[in-house]
Amino acid sequence: MIRYSAFILSIFIINGCSIFGASEKLFPEKKYDFLEEKIEDDISLPGSLDDLKTENHYPVIDIEDVGDQLEVPKPRQIFASSGNSSVQLRRLGELMWIYIETLPSTSWPISKNYWDTSIYQVTKADPNTGEIDIDYDQDSKLQMRVEHGIKEASTEIFLYQINKSDGTIISNPELLQSEMSNIVEYFAESISSFSGTSLAAQNLNEMKKASIFSEDGRTVIALDLNFDRAWSSVSKALVEANIVTNDRDRTKGVFFVSYSEEEDRGLFGLFGRRSETVNPEEIIIGEESEFEITITEENDKTFVRAISKDGNIESSEQLLSKINESLS
Repeated sequence: MIRYSAFILSIFIINGCSIFGASEKLFPEKKYDFLEEKIEDDISLPGSLDDLKTENHYPVIDIEDVGDQLEVPKPRQIFASSGNSSVQLRRLGELMWIYIETLPSTSWPISKNYWDTSIYQVTKADPNTGEIDIDYDQDSKLQMRVEHGIKEASTEIFLYQINKSDGTIISNPELLQSEMSNIVEYFAESISSFSGTSLAAQNLNEMKKASIFSEDGRTVIALDLNFDRAWSSVSKALVEANIVTNDRDRTKGVFFVSYSEEEDRGLFGLFGRRSETVNPEEIIIGEESEFEITITEENDKTFVRAISKDGNIESSEQLLSKINESLS
């Protein structure tokens, strides 16, 4: 019996050694298999269906551009969110809107609940378009529009007074400002304690006002805004990102900006004011502009581009990425 057990044990030992010795065959290296993958053609949809409006944050690079670089490249940062639940009433000329740092699908039920608990009657609430109609008086109605903002995971809320007879917008800034101030207070009290989201309003999360695309190897920011708002948003982003603006020409849609280099980071840092922890001698601002930020309006959209005076595409991409992060 002892001899039989020893024989069985020796078989297991021999087989175990052979298995571990052939680990390369049983467990082959697969981390570079992605280089052999092929991109299939897009799905052909019937005429009755439309393509989803989605943004590809992880585009597949051309295999010819990989070369000897076998490491998987990091996805480019598109737009950042600070992560808090800021609620602000903003104004540009006669245009007013509420800015909220949360997804529209979260803002939608709070917006609807505001009117459901008010003295007014809600006559329409469409989560697909983000529109809420409120019966205000005999001659007019209020219409709230919940839209995705410029920044990732942000909401913009607009309020209009509309003539019931002809559908025209009535200019009544005092009424709108008063009502929107009440909405801001309601959101400020509700947003921190409200953690739900509306499944019916998920479509609003995809209707972003900002996207990026590549043009001749350069990144371009596309904004669903008119020129006035795009100019204001980029100007605010330059301040938020601490980027020095040497000059600007609004008629041509151009900002002239400079950069400074931080040796301890090994990257280009873009500054408009000095940090207390940085030695002023380490920051060198050029007397002449190093970059041009251009804003052009085409087909009801505006496009933001960065051009380096010395033709350095990488520096231009870093500058544009910094603006992306600060747009709101």
